[in-house]
Amino acid sequence: MLVDQRRERILQVIEHNGFVSMQDLAELVEASESTVRRDLEFLDGQGQIRRTRGGAAYVGESLTTFDDRSGHALREKQAIGRAAAEFLEAGDTVLLDGGTTTLEVARQLSARPLQVVTNSLPIASLLAVQSQIELLLIGGYVYPRTGVALGPMAAASLETVHVRKMIVSVGGITAKGLFNSNALLVETERRMFDAAEEVIVVSDSSKFGHSALAHLCELGAVDRLVTDSGISPAWQDVVREAGVELTIVDV
Repeated sequence: MLVDQRRERILQVIEHNGFVSMQDLAELVEASESTVRRDLEFLDGQGQIRRTRGGAAYVGESLTTFDDRSGHALREKQAIGRAAAEFLEAGDTVLLDGGTTTLEVARQLSARPLQVVTNSLPIASLLAVQSQIELLLIGGYVYPRTGVALGPMAAASLETVHVRKMIVSVGGITAKGLFNSNALLVETERRMFDAAEEVIVVSDSSKFGHSALAHLCELGAVDRLVTDSGISPAWQDVVREAGVELTIVDV
């Protein structure tokens, strides 16, 4: 890979994910960490990224916003949100991570007497005015493109939380497991897994067969997966063979 091509690829990945570690970048572009470090110094000098401890963060104008992603496969996400909400019972304590599909789950909860824990500002804003909802907002570094709290403060807050159910969205699903696009997000979600008795993944069928930057967990770490009817029979077999309950909604 030529220098300009490598730097363009690095910039695209950092822009897409917000933050990427040095190690992940080196593996992605198949270069040494010293080479990637020089590339990051160049991009930092151009004002396109900001070097941070252990990696780099994007400082330019985002090309892919939360609102943009919300519009992708919207009909499927809405159907998945309705189906996932049916697994919640009155009085449940549920942990919602900050994704566009979990936001559709949250839209179905306004009339339900629930305790909701979330690190998502969009979800908190939606549910804060609902009298039936007892809301707990996890704090931390707020990732500007998604309004999700991440990092050490969020992780520390989650150590004091115990919930009956967790509903999480992902950026990709392969035979190796679940993936998301941000290393800080994955670290926070792993703490969420530790806090939950039951984990429910919500994902539209376009995510199957695709990975993302950071590996979250194996498929077997999930109790239930809710997706749309676009999932292939082969992927249905993969999910069920991993011991995961599969719910498919017609769209």
